[in-house]
Amino acid sequence: MSETIDSAVLEQRAAELVDQARRAGADAADAVVVRGRSRSVSVRLGKVEATEASESDDFSLRVFVGRRVASVSANPGFDLKLLAERAVAMAKASPEDPYASLADPDRLAKSYPDLDLFDSRDVSTETLTERALAAEEAALSVTGVTNSSGAGASAGMGGLVLVTSHGFSGSYMATRFGCSVSAIAGEGTKMERDYDFDSRLYFHELRTAEDIGRVAGERAAARINPRRVATQKNLTVVFDPRIARGFVGHLAGAVNGASVARKTSFLRDMMGKQIMKSGIAVTDDPLIVRGASSRPFDGEGVSGSKLSMVEDGVLRHWFLSTSAARELGLETNGRGVRGGPSVSPASTNLALEPGSISREDLIGGVGTGFYVTELIGQGVNMVTGEYSRGASGFWIENGEVLYPVSEVTIASNLKQMFMALTPADDIDRKFGIAAPTLAIEGMTLAGT
Repeated sequence: MSETIDSAVLEQRAAELVDQARRAGADAADAVVVRGRSRSVSVRLGKVEATEASESDDFSLRVFVGRRVASVSANPGFDLKLLAERAVAMAKASPEDPYASLADPDRLAKSYPDLDLFDSRDVSTETLTERALAAEEAALSVTGVTNSSGAGASAGMGGLVLVTSHGFSGSYMATRFGCSVSAIAGEGTKMERDYDFDSRLYFHELRTAEDIGRVAGERAAARINPRRVATQKNLTVVFDPRIARGFVGHLAGAVNGASVARKTSFLRDMMGKQIMKSGIAVTDDPLIVRGASSRPFDGEGVSGSKLSMVEDGVLRHWFLSTSAARELGLETNGRGVRGGPSVSPASTNLALEPGSISREDLIGGVGTGFYVTELIGQGVNMVTGEYSRGASGFWIENGEVLYPVSEVTIASNLKQMFMALTPADDIDRKFGIAAPTLAIEGMTLAGT
């Protein structure tokens, strides 16, 4: 992105907004600006279907009057004094929240590292168009591919400016580039669709458009003429890495401190207990240089550090913001995320660490099983851990991936799945949630 990034003006305006809140009667306040710029191109069958661009600087003010809190949002150009007075009036009329406050001053970041999150390269709309067209062309050139659902390329940047009434002022920006394509293989009622994509902070680190298109086409073609299989119990199910990332996302939700405090997590009573096999680790690190979800400080100005969320199979941490931590009698670990005016805990660069076995050997040791490449539906109960999803993928027999399978359902309980998983060694850490291929024993497959 060629735009010069100067957050000084936004920081000054945020500081003025906090000062106006104090003048209006707030005991404490913070102001945040979420900056966003994006540009995208979508194509289909060699023609540009749409080009889009957006820009925004969204201001939010959070004020505290005793234990009462209120938040307001505004676009640039608002009246500082009027917005601050409105927020304070709302807070005075709000019920008390015993856990709401700014982060403790001694937890605020005094300095923070440059994580190299911003690519200053100017990527034009023409370049994005060429990238999308090349990806689609590569997909269409794969034998068996008969049509395209479209391709796209995007460039954007986003960042955070935060100013608090107790001395914190900081900002950071990050860029993001992406390319995706969806291919259709087969004809008539036997058409199958699949996709591939890539997303990186730096444009030159993206996989080539030709590679993305080829993989999408090959995935779609491999799914032609799927078979049905019989219902089976105690089956080993292997999750493709892109499916495994979503599976690890369920863990992130279960160890979210806000969910634990609300008692809506099936792991709420498992702190310090074994939730995975010995030897398995899950980490979360906000300070990875060029990490997809890296940030030098969180949405409350607190520095985070690398956490071993699961160590040797034992659960060691929740994701905590200040309010969630206080509700649990703990201290924040710098995982607060601004969602407009509110702050909630969330993961950063979360990784289920790889094992020592290759993907090929992992599948080879399965015997009979099911390799999942797509999941359908939202059949996950985060309170009980019950898991039931529609799925498609490939059948494994004698350790070999043989033929495509569709219209089945896989089911188990997430607690059991966590304890039964074995990771391969093929992790890609370029995503905010990273996971290798996973084999999970003892699942039920509902088929014919």
